[in-house]
Amino acid sequence: MDFDYLKQKRILLVDDEQELLDMVVSILNEDGFQDIKTAKTVSEAVTVSDTYQPEFAILDVMLPDGNGFDLMERLKKTADYPVLFLTARGEDDDKFRGFGLGADDYMVKPFLPKELLFRVNAILRRSYKAENPLVKLHGSKIDFERAEVLKNGEHISLTAKEHDILAALYRNAGRIVTIDALCEAAWGDNPFGYENSLMAHIRRIREKIEENPSQPVSLITMKGLGYKLVVEGK
Repeated sequence: MDFDYLKQKRILLVDDEQELLDMVVSILNEDGFQDIKTAKTVSEAVTVSDTYQPEFAILDVMLPDGNGFDLMERLKKTADYPVLFLTARGEDDDKFRGFGLGADDYMVKPFLPKELLFRVNAILRRSYKAENPLVKLHGSKIDFERAEVLKNGEHISLTAKEHDILAALYRNAGRIVTIDALCEAAWGDNPFGYENSLMAHIRRIREKIEENPSQPVSLITMKGLGYKLVVEGK
C-alpha cells in the first residue's frame, strides 16, 4: 500500500538531549518524514504544540521541568493524536503508566533505528487509515489493510511475508525492486540466503494476483535484477 500520505504527518519530538533530537530527526528524514518540530522541555513542547498542531508525538519521560506523562495529558486535552514514548526509563511501572494514559507504544533507549521506524510507521498506519486502500492491478485488486487479494469475486488471503513483499513492490510501483531489497523487506536485516524462499513466495503471489500466473502481467521478473509491480493508473 502507498503510505506516502503518512510521511506528511506533522511530528512533535520532545527530548532534552540535543544529540538524541538530531539523531531521531535524521532517522525520520531518511525515511521520508520532513515536517518535524522539536522541543527540550514541557513548556516549550506546549508552546510549539499550540501553533504547530502535531499529528503524532514522540516524548521522553524525564524532562527538565516535568515529565512526559503529564505532558501527554496536557497535549491530549487539545487534540487526540498518537503518542510514542522514547525514554531511558524501562521499568514496568513506567511502561504501565504510559500505556494506561493512552500511549500507543513505549520504547526504551538505546534503540535500533529500524525498530523506531517500524514502530512509528505501524502507529501511523493504525491511526490514519487511507481513504482508498485498494490497489488495482490487471485482473485483481490488493487490499493491504485486510491483507487479501480480490479476484474474480473471491477474497484471497495474503500471508505476512506475501504482504511485506507486495508492500515493498507497491512502494516502488513501476520501478525495479532488487532481490536483496525484497528479501530485506520480508526477512529483516539479515536477508542473505533467502533468494529461493523469495522465488517461492513470488510464485504464490502470482497465483493469487495474476489471471494467468505462467504469463504474469502485473508482477514482472526483471532478469538478473529483481521484480517490478505494474499498477493500473500509476
